Amino acid sequence: MKPLIVLLVATLITGIAFKSIHGTYDISLCARIGMSVMLLFTALGHFMFTEGMAMMIPNYIPYKKEIVYFTAVIEVFGAIGLHIPQYRTLTAYLLILFFILIIPANIKAAIEHIEYQKATFNGHGLYYLWFRIPLQIFYIAWVYLSSIKYG
Repeated sequence: MKPLIVLLVATLITGIAFKSIHGTYDISLCARIGMSVMLLFTALGHFMFTEGMAMMIPNYIPYKKEIVYFTAVIEVFGAIGLHIPQYRTLTAYLLILFFILIIPANIKAAIEHIEYQKATFNGHGLYYLWFRIPLQIFYIAWVYLSSIKYG
């Protein structure tokens, strides 16, 4: 929920600032800036909650902490790449793939009641997926619309 709030608030603030400065809106740019702020926010979470996020990775995958750090780096590069015109489309497609690839970790966290911030097994459980899966689809649509279709 926090990343969604960060995305929406950052986009809104950017839109207001852009309108104040330029007298018009650039919705795609504001949406990309909002996504970038959200990605930097979530990347920070990977460093703050490494243990809990590592618990979300399927057991058969080794180097869990390293993967958590690597995904943080992916998010940072994604946040930057959305603003480099010659890399924007590629970055957007890679972010869409990234958002799809992290769905299994969210499913595992829900099934096992993982609370990633505390690295415990008393999280929200399966009902969390009713929010999380549509949220991933929303992020995918956001990136597609702001960076590929109208970017």
